[in-house]
Amino acid sequence: MDERKYPASSGRHQILLVQRERLNVDGVLNVESFDDREIVLETEEGGLFIRGEDLHINELNLETSSLVVVGYIKTLEYTKDSFGQKSKGLFAKLFR
Repeated sequence: MDERKYPASSGRHQILLVQRERLNVDGVLNVESFDDREIVLETEEGGLFIRGEDLHINELNLETSSLVVVGYIKTLEYTKDSFGQKSKGLFAKLFR
């Protein structure tokens, strides 16, 4: 793996997907938005889109940086950057 392409990780970000019906995510910094088809997170490894059907946030604990999603998970997609200060630009692009 070329270390120049990937930022250093703190080692706290993990994803566990159980039969596409339960998703445990560690290393969650913020939940940007959510509905029953898409959840947008900021993680220690950048932005993360979770897409599916009947999605529900079952547990969220920002003190321990953990999230549990239940529903039918179709896709997990990372963005290049964290949302943080750039979230205004990301959402501006979505609503053009």
